[in-house]
Amino acid sequence: MYNIGIDLGGTNIAGGIVDSDGKLVHKKSIPTLHARGADTVITDIITLCKDLAQESSINFDQIKSIGIGCPGIVNPPDGILIYATNLNFKDVSIGEKVSKVLNLPVYIENDANCAALGESMFGAAKGSKHSVAVTLGTGVGGGIIIDGSIYSGPFFGAGELGHHIIRIGGELCGCGGMGCWEAYASATALIRETVKEAKNNPNSIINRCVSGNLDKITAKTAFDAAAEGDATAKEVVNNYLDHLCVGLSNIINLLQPEIIVIGGGISGQGNTLITAIEDRVSETVLGGSLKTRFVIAQLGNDAGIVGAAMLGKDS
Repeated sequence: MYNIGIDLGGTNIAGGIVDSDGKLVHKKSIPTLHARGADTVITDIITLCKDLAQESSINFDQIKSIGIGCPGIVNPPDGILIYATNLNFKDVSIGEKVSKVLNLPVYIENDANCAALGESMFGAAKGSKHSVAVTLGTGVGGGIIIDGSIYSGPFFGAGELGHHIIRIGGELCGCGGMGCWEAYASATALIRETVKEAKNNPNSIINRCVSGNLDKITAKTAFDAAAEGDATAKEVVNNYLDHLCVGLSNIINLLQPEIIVIGGGISGQGNTLITAIEDRVSETVLGGSLKTRFVIAQLGNDAGIVGAAMLGKDS
């Protein structure tokens, strides 16, 4: 038997057929074009599910269930996407509508939770019962796995790790709050600080890395310049890591997971990033004894698809 996983994003809808071992048999992506409205997007999701089956020569009677990872706040029991800012969707009964047409059980969840589940079952946290996935990208995404299952809380909003506050009255966050971890630990935050220091220090290697065009600065730029010994870049990276690890220490003190999986663009720094995290968190975690392991995500952009497909694993 197979399951279909859908990762509904602001730009693209990615879908795949996943077997019982977590192997992605076939994958396809289409533009979201969410301005057309929720009903049209749902129709596209239904068509995408049909296309996945047809293109992989799998009959629909071999499909056990469909899982959909959605951005924003989701009500999984009722199959309702409560609110998604980047889609401008509110109170959309996505589960019921897809199930009615395809005549299959449909499960929905927050997209970051789906990615956490995918990494827990078949990725970097495989074999652990308690893990947390942290995605360091445009924002900071998070998902909590307790005893092998997603923890989303009684009101379905748990796991929004990027929005716990690490500095009262701090930087403005995209959510409208101030001092959120996301405002300091995201790739967006790192780019902001890199640009600021490049302007303040025109002789920095940062400027040379982008040939003086600060619009070309990415989250990788400061790490590259720091590796060449640039003092300004080292300060940017160290400040970034300090803020990142404050949040990670908070997560450990609250949840004590076996594993924290680090994903997103910044995870491309690999073992260098993991070593820096371990050194800092060891100094700040309660008791000074670090038992939680940090690992780099393994499933990449497929984590959300695989995790969504597994939402109906116990049905």
